[in-house]
Amino acid sequence: MPVKTFRPLTPSTRYITIADFSDITKTTPEKSLVVTRKKSGGRNHYGRVTARGIGGGHKQKIRLVDFKRNKHGVESTVAAIEYDPMRSARLALLDYTDGEKRYIIAPVGVVVGAKISSGPSAPPEIGNALPLKAIPVSTAIHNIEITPGRGGQMVRSAGGSATLMSRDEGFAQIRLPSGEIRRINEECYATIGQVGNTEHENVILGKAGRTRHRGHRGITRGVARNPVDHPNGGGQGKSKGGGGWQQLVSPWGFVAKGGKTRAKYKSSNRFIVVQRNGLPMKNK
Repeated sequence: MPVKTFRPLTPSTRYITIADFSDITKTTPEKSLVVTRKKSGGRNHYGRVTARGIGGGHKQKIRLVDFKRNKHGVESTVAAIEYDPMRSARLALLDYTDGEKRYIIAPVGVVVGAKISSGPSAPPEIGNALPLKAIPVSTAIHNIEITPGRGGQMVRSAGGSATLMSRDEGFAQIRLPSGEIRRINEECYATIGQVGNTEHENVILGKAGRTRHRGHRGITRGVARNPVDHPNGGGQGKSKGGGGWQQLVSPWGFVAKGGKTRAKYKSSNRFIVVQRNGLPMKNK
């Protein structure tokens, strides 16, 4: 799917690029598979802002996507490829032979009319969901479960794909898009292929308005505020961190950049073979 560029008639069109949506075959969602999304504006049930930078945006409907792929042994046909405003990937609408309809994440190569199935006996073809123990080694996969039966939680964004490296002692080793190699129970399901809409990374918003359409509100830099409003505020003219050393912190004084967010000791560390930085996992 290519992206559109424009002649630089305005400052924003000089840089802006948009998806051409040539892969979309149906513009209205399936009514039975959507629910209304109520926006909070970043406020909790007291009406107080607890998450800054949220507000506005276009109305959106939540598509109910089937991440579990638990309709085993029932063949389906791809009825349409649809746009989902809440994710980077496209959705494929499946019509099952028993009359049920479901959404799945559309992988590269799936077109209208394709036959898709799931289950241990399904062939390892694009779009089919199989347990890791039934998928050939070195196959590209996505929508990977972490816990058997919970549904796919990893590798679901546009253009993403992981690789099944090997299997041993009931676990499969998966190389994730981040470079991390992780051990996952071979009973977990994954979908064959790479997530579609691979050109999503080339889309450039180009102007503040397109960010606001997505429900993101810009927030003022801390160094541009007064000392009463932010730890980085104040100073004569442009100063770093209020006239002193630059401290990248939140308005409440917590480290905002560079601080480790993952707990040093986690029970899931034992499943990580190689970290995303290429080093073997420690503290198992």
